[in-house]
Amino acid sequence: MNRLKAFIEKNVQGWKVLSLFVLTNMVYGLMLAVTIPETMAFANGMKLLDMMPLGYDLEYVIELFSALGVQGRSTYLTCQIPVDMVYPFLFGCSYSLLFGYLLKKLNRLDSLLFYACALPILAGTADYLENIGIIVLLNTYPDVMPIEVQLTMLCSLTKSLTTSLYFILLIIVLIWLGLNLLFKPKKT
Repeated sequence: MNRLKAFIEKNVQGWKVLSLFVLTNMVYGLMLAVTIPETMAFANGMKLLDMMPLGYDLEYVIELFSALGVQGRSTYLTCQIPVDMVYPFLFGCSYSLLFGYLLKKLNRLDSLLFYACALPILAGTADYLENIGIIVLLNTYPDVMPIEVQLTMLCSLTKSLTTSLYFILLIIVLIWLGLNLLFKPKKT
């Protein structure tokens, strides 16, 4: 945690946080606008594994990969997954710094809330593990093992839970900061 705190304290300048935030969301936008739709075009309306925050089972994976077909599975592996291997790193860094930046504005960087800065890093790590699991599943299809699906789904659930918790805390901190700015005594 000391290394994370040192990293955040060193990098919470507004321009750094904003630049990284914009870059992160450009990559996310690329996934939402290009790579995910390209892959889902083969899926007959089924959601990709990374887009299922409440999980999935072996039956769903088999049905999805079957619907994707050879070309769809190839697109998943060579189009969507490579971009999604960049995004978790950017998400972890930028959203940790964003939370740290807001805490610094509230003079709470030394409070227990600081631990929430680790949530995006945990989510990014879970996303990497989920991606590795999806790669394994795609490469072993049709001989997918239930344990591979369960481990990959566990990573998907962990990513979803930590991301949701982070955004709930982010909204609370943004409201807190907004209220502080709104009711801040005027300097005379």
